[in-house]
Formats: sequence, C-alpha cells, structure tokens
Amino acid sequence: MNPGSLIEPGTPAYRRACLALVLASLVIFANLYALHPLLPLIAREFGVSTLQAGNAFTITSLTLGLSLLIHGPLSDALGRKGPLLAGLAATTLLTGCMVFSSEFSTLLWLRAALGLALGVLPAVAIAYLGDTMSRTALVGAVGLYISGNTLGGAGGRLIGGFIGDHLSLQAVFVFLTAFSLCGLALVAYLLPKPAHFVPQRLSLGGSLKGFAAHLKNPALLPAFVLGGFNFMIFINLYTYLTFRLSAPPWSLGSGTLGLLFLTYLAGTFSASLSGRLSFHRAPLGMAAGVAFMITGTSLLLATQLWLIILGLLCNAFGFFLTHSLANSWINQKAAFGKASASSLYSVFYYLGAAAGIYYLEPFWQGFGWHAVIGASLLMLLINMVLIGYLSRRR
Repeated sequence: MNPGSLIEPGTPAYRRACLALVLASLVIFANLYALHPLLPLIAREFGVSTLQAGNAFTITSLTLGLSLLIHGPLSDALGRKGPLLAGLAATTLLTGCMVFSSEFSTLLWLRAALGLALGVLPAVAIAYLGDTMSRTALVGAVGLYISGNTLGGAGGRLIGGFIGDHLSLQAVFVFLTAFSLCGLALVAYLLPKPAHFVPQRLSLGGSLKGFAAHLKNPALLPAFVLGGFNFMIFINLYTYLTFRLSAPPWSLGSGTLGLLFLTYLAGTFSASLSGRLSFHRAPLGMAAGVAFMITGTSLLLATQLWLIILGLLCNAFGFFLTHSLANSWINQKAAFGKASASSLYSVFYYLGAAAGIYYLEPFWQGFGWHAVIGASLLMLLINMVLIGYLSRRR
C-alpha cells in the first residue's frame, strides 16, 4: 500500500466519503431507533406488556449484533461498498413491508429481519475508513461517522415520535421507507471505492480463527466489553425513561418523548470532538466519557424534567465520546481483519443493548426507577476498571 495515496483530511474525496457514511448512518440508525419513543404506544395499540413492547426494539439490536459475525468476514472477503449498498436496499424493502403489518408477531419478525440488514453498516464503516484514510484523517472521519449515528438515532426517534403521535405507526414506516430509498441513491453516488482494500479468503475456519485471535488480544477484548456495557446502560435508560415519563405525574405523549432524544445532539458534538484527541490519549478520553455518564445517570434520579434532560445530555456526551474513541482504538490495535475486529466490537455493543432490558427489567419490576439507576451505575464503574486496564496497553 502506498501511504501517499490514502485520503487526507480536507480533500474532496475525504468530504465525499464522510458525507456518504453520515448519510448511511442517518438511514440505518433512523430505521433502528424510530420505534424507541413509540414503545408505550405499541404496548397500548397491540395490547402487549412493557417487556413485549420493548422486544419490538431490542430484537432488532439482537439480530443486528449476531449478524455482524457474518457481515465482518464477508466484508473482509467481498469488499466494503457493495455489501453496504445491499444492506441499505434490504433495509428499504423490509421497512416498506412493515407498513402492512397488522399483527404484533408480524412486526417482530420483520424487525428481527431488519436487524440482519442494518448490521452491514457497523461491520463495514470503520473498516472502510481504515482502508481509505490516512492515520491523521482516520480519527476525525470516525468521529464524523459516529456523529451520523447520533443524528440518525435522534432524528429517527424525533420524527418517529412526532408522526406516531399525530398520524399512525404505519405512517412512520411510510416515511422511513421513502427516506431510506433516497439515502440509498445518494450513498451509491457519493461513496468512493476503497482503493486499498485487500480481500481475504473466506472460510468458516479462518473466520473463527480470526475472531478467536481478536478475542485473545488483550488490547481488544476489554474494549469489546466496554462497548457492550456502555451501550447496555445508555440505550436502556432511555427505554425505561419513556415508560417512566409516559406515566403520571408527567404523562408525556410519544411526540414529546421523541423530543427527549434531541439530547443525542450532545453526542454529535462529543463524537466530533474525539477527533482532536491523539491516539495515545484515547483511554483518558474514554474515562472522561464514562465519568460524564456516571454524572448524567445520577441526575436521572431527579423528578424535575429539566434535571432529567440535563442528565440525558451528560449521558449522550459521555457515551458517544467513549464510543468514538473505542472504535478508533480497535481499528488501530487490530493487526489484521479490521472489519472482523470492528464487527466483534459491534457484536458486544448490540448484544449489550439487547441484554440490557433483561438485566434492568427485574430491577424495574421489583424495586422501581431507583434500582434501575443503581444497577446502571454498577456497570459504569466496571467500565472504569476496563479503561484502566486499556490505559496500560497503549
């Protein structure tokens, strides 16, 4: 590989690549998260329990996480751009089918299949940047990509909540289908082909050995676990907060609950800020991010809505700072199979999100909101220990 031919920051190719991945993020994460503020509405409309309604959201995270075990090796063998476009096309088709889902079981099956399609982006994106960007451009590009994650997550929830509140659940799916189709066309046009992609032979044995090698790498495994625990707490605090705030004395509707996810924009800022930190200061930045999350999670004990919003802002800022730096860390520390390494991180990340509802549900049902906060703080303290270990692997 000729280092001089890698994309440098500020060039037209850099802007095209970053814009394309941000657009892909908007599509993928809007589809993933649009249902989040609608869980109380889904529970009422389909006559299901809190946990069942939550499954309409978490099952997508579960299948997304599991799909990465396949998408990572496929991407290392087949390429980056082609699989990404196929995933965006499948996302558009599956969301279109949800328009016609009248049974809760049908919605669950489609959401499960959607996770398989959505998994292409997290499997491919960071590896794509590693194949195309210089080291000086990589961290900033990863930060911009993560910013797209936050915008897609916040925008999907905001629009989903507004449309669901004023129109219907089916109208949400109509909008997402149209948006996904436009995003697919723009990404296909903008995204440069990675000039330095080197295909690896696809084999089950080779893939398993690659995953095993990444898991045995003491500079990677703690970062994988860190991502899973962080997302477990961050995403599921929002889930239970929607149920808490939809009940008296707040009694917030889906549209207003969707507005709470504008706090994600603090994560857009922190993800971009992560690009200013040198690689050697990444553990310090990750620790600062978790410290923000500990502060924000503690503030969620408040009953005043403005303090709850402040807590969510702290959580979003801290979470996406840590998440961006952990992604860059793994891309730099993986000696080979960068897509497989990124996929393993995302497996832990999304399985953490899916497992979080089962971890926090007993605390919610048995002891209420204060117990949910206590259980969350415990996991965040464990993350501080993991970051301490990573700081010794620099």
